[in-house]
Amino acid sequence: MKAEKVEQLPSQAPFSKRFEEAVGQACESAAARQVAKRLGLASSTVRAMDLRYLERWAAGRRKPALRQMGVDEIYLGKKQKFLTVVSNLETVEPLWMGPERKKEKLDEFFRTQLSGRRRRGIQAIGVDMWKPYRLSLEQWAPQGRIVYDKFHVLQHAQQAVDEARRAEFFRQGGRKRELVKGKRWLLLSRGVNLEPGQKRQLNQLFSLNRRVMKAYLLKESLDRLWTYRYEGAMLRYLQSWIDQLRWQRLKPFEKLAGMLLDHLEGILNYCRTKVPLGVVEAVNGNLKSLLRRGRGYKNLRYLLLKAQRMAVTRTEFVVFRKAA
Repeated sequence: MKAEKVEQLPSQAPFSKRFEEAVGQACESAAARQVAKRLGLASSTVRAMDLRYLERWAAGRRKPALRQMGVDEIYLGKKQKFLTVVSNLETVEPLWMGPERKKEKLDEFFRTQLSGRRRRGIQAIGVDMWKPYRLSLEQWAPQGRIVYDKFHVLQHAQQAVDEARRAEFFRQGGRKRELVKGKRWLLLSRGVNLEPGQKRQLNQLFSLNRRVMKAYLLKESLDRLWTYRYEGAMLRYLQSWIDQLRWQRLKPFEKLAGMLLDHLEGILNYCRTKVPLGVVEAVNGNLKSLLRRGRGYKNLRYLLLKAQRMAVTRTEFVVFRKAA
């Protein structure tokens, strides 16, 4: 007979450390409620075990260097509003999150999470054009080059197209309004992603209104701005894009052009310091996936650790199925 020592947890929990590790590993690829149902445990018990498992993993992990940082927000709904998310663009993982999207919240991250040495090591920051974020970054990481996120700029272009669409077709009366009903998504889609039948529908919309066609083409051509490697070429292309607005009478795009010129330095910084702009959207996508599968997280620390572990292990969620 061989006796085996089973390591217990330091708390009063009636489980071994090995069992808790197995539960934590199961929760990496499935929702806690699914793991709880499969093991015959309460969901709250499984979440507590999973959190302790993640805390041990984080405590034993070496913190990666922070040279390129991303700042963005996630919309949680009318009740909870926004969640500010700070990411490491090189490791593709979130570093910190806090409620709301105020300057004071981002200040809290710099004050409590980063030493002076780590703050000085930040070289580039991918961010949208939200002023409170910019003010905080200029205060705490003035040496970091602010690079405005391409995807947020293009979202403003999509909004300009939508404003132009509403103005034009409401001006032209009910018959044409009926013809474009339900077609808004076509104007907001990228042309390269449309199928032949969808492109025909889009051309039908263009035949109804030439100004809407120009708005769509302006939105599509703006994407080319981020293909340039030299800031002089990027600036010339932006100027030629703005010159196309003359005599077009597209007020939403004139407003967009003014916004681009106001944030010109952060746009040109993309040529000076390359940052992977799609990382912020990828991190937000992982967080939204966790929120959907977990039916929300009241504990932001738990959500952060789950997202970090998900990024490091690159695991995917699975769904337990009942045996036949």
